[in-house]
Amino acid sequence: MRYKSVEGIGCAWNADGLLVKNPVTRTTITTEPVTVALLHHFREWNTVAQAAKEVGYDEESVTEAVGSLHSLGFLNSEDAPDGDTSSSLGPWRPWSHEGTAFHFMTRDAPFVETTDQIREELTTELPPPLFKDYPDADRVFLPRNQTRLDAPYGEVLYGRRTHRDFSAEPVDRETFSTLMGAVFGLKDFIDAKQFGSLMLRTSPSGGSRHELEAYVAVSDVADVSPGIYHYGVREHALELIREGDFRDELTLMCNSQSGVGQAAFSIILTSVVERMSSKYRHPRAYRVMLMNAGHLGQTFALTATALGLGPFHTAAFSDSGVEGLIGVDGVSETALYVLSAGIPRTDERGRTVFANPPMSLASSRATRFDTSRD
Repeated sequence: MRYKSVEGIGCAWNADGLLVKNPVTRTTITTEPVTVALLHHFREWNTVAQAAKEVGYDEESVTEAVGSLHSLGFLNSEDAPDGDTSSSLGPWRPWSHEGTAFHFMTRDAPFVETTDQIREELTTELPPPLFKDYPDADRVFLPRNQTRLDAPYGEVLYGRRTHRDFSAEPVDRETFSTLMGAVFGLKDFIDAKQFGSLMLRTSPSGGSRHELEAYVAVSDVADVSPGIYHYGVREHALELIREGDFRDELTLMCNSQSGVGQAAFSIILTSVVERMSSKYRHPRAYRVMLMNAGHLGQTFALTATALGLGPFHTAAFSDSGVEGLIGVDGVSETALYVLSAGIPRTDERGRTVFANPPMSLASSRATRFDTSRD
């Protein structure tokens, strides 16, 4: 009988020792390094006898270990009805072990109401603050007389496009203020009983944790000096972190994309992890953090469109570079998303310039629309 290690197995150390995980079945065992060595010798189809010879252990002990690893789902057997079950991971292979493990290890998480222990901790220990601010920073207080958001919903929804080409015209201060307040500002507070008051924004947030913070790299906003700012939600103000125009530096960190390089301003969304992890302690909560960033990204895009701005979004950036630029550590607070906007560029006929023209016959012929398989 021949066996082969299941694809995608991962290893990690914690206080209990060496963990070996099968992300698809979510089986985790605590074991010794020799187990990893044994699995290594089954990276290709192999017999117990040959593996025992290669690993240098007697065949009886290897037979016992292989039986356990097979029953736990870490080894496939040649005579199994489904053969090599790791072949089902085909579409996931380009994302390596990290993407596969993150998805499958957080699947089917049981929904559990907040436990008495967590409730006790959240109500007796000092909770993470709702807001982040820089109390000693110079501030630019944004105007409250904001631009009206009264464009028809259908016009905004179908008018939204990703923009990569912007004019050199600055964004006016009132429009910028409206965008920041409508997307990242506070809308209201709710009474969460023993958990105190929780903030609401115009975008949904898992558990109303609102772990996301906005940092703004301003280049061309009228009457706002170029610089890196933190958006202070409570005061609707920009808190200066670094003075100067950092657009070129940020563009390089974003793979030299013109959607950042030509934009009037860019927003780096970060997550203050403790705000989420202090209540939601299953790793699936990381999915929720990413979803929350997406919610804010869509609200940003629609609001920018309603205000006559062109939105741009990217996840293609250097995490450590961007985090260094805004001064966060990448652990307790980590960058998730970069959003940019500016005045869309138009051609000589006044039409908005887009990177991609409408669908053509050539592009249609190069696209597979049918669902049949060869």
